[in-house]
Amino acid sequence: MVQILVDADACPVKDEIYDIALRHQVPVIVVSNSPIRVPASSLITRKVVSDAFDAADDWIVEHATARSVVITGDILLADRCLKLGSSVISSNGKPFTAASIGNAVAVRAIMADLRAGGDRIGGPAPFGKADRSRFKSSLDEALVKLRRLPPLT
Repeated sequence: MVQILVDADACPVKDEIYDIALRHQVPVIVVSNSPIRVPASSLITRKVVSDAFDAADDWIVEHATARSVVITGDILLADRCLKLGSSVISSNGKPFTAASIGNAVAVRAIMADLRAGGDRIGGPAPFGKADRSRFKSSLDEALVKLRRLPPLT
C-alpha cells in the first residue's frame, strides 16, 4: 500500500501534504517527538515517539517500504530510506535520489566540519512560495508514479 511518512518536527509543508494525500486517498503518518495537531481524517494518523536521539528517524526507517514517500529534510534519514527503496522528498520539493544522496551526505559532512572548526557559514535559503509549489508538484508526481506500480504479490 502506498503511504506517506512525514518527519514532522520541522516540516513546513504539512498542510500541503494533507491536501495532496486526501486528494489521492493515500494514508499519512506524521511522526514527531512531541504532539502535533493533525486534521481529523481516517487517512491521517499521528505517531509520537520518544525524545531519544533519532527516535523519529528510526521509527520511519522501520516502517518505510518501496511503496512509501518519505518527507524529510534530514539527509541521513533520506539516505537510509532510499536504501529501502522509498521515494524521498525534501520540504522544498527537491527529491533525494540514489544519484544525488552521496553528494548530499558529503556536503553535509564538510559543512559540519567547517562549523566544528568555528567557521561561520550561512544556512539554507529562506523557504518561499517557489519551494512550496515545487514540493506540491514533487509529491503529486511521486504518488502518481507509485500508484502505477504493479501490485505486490
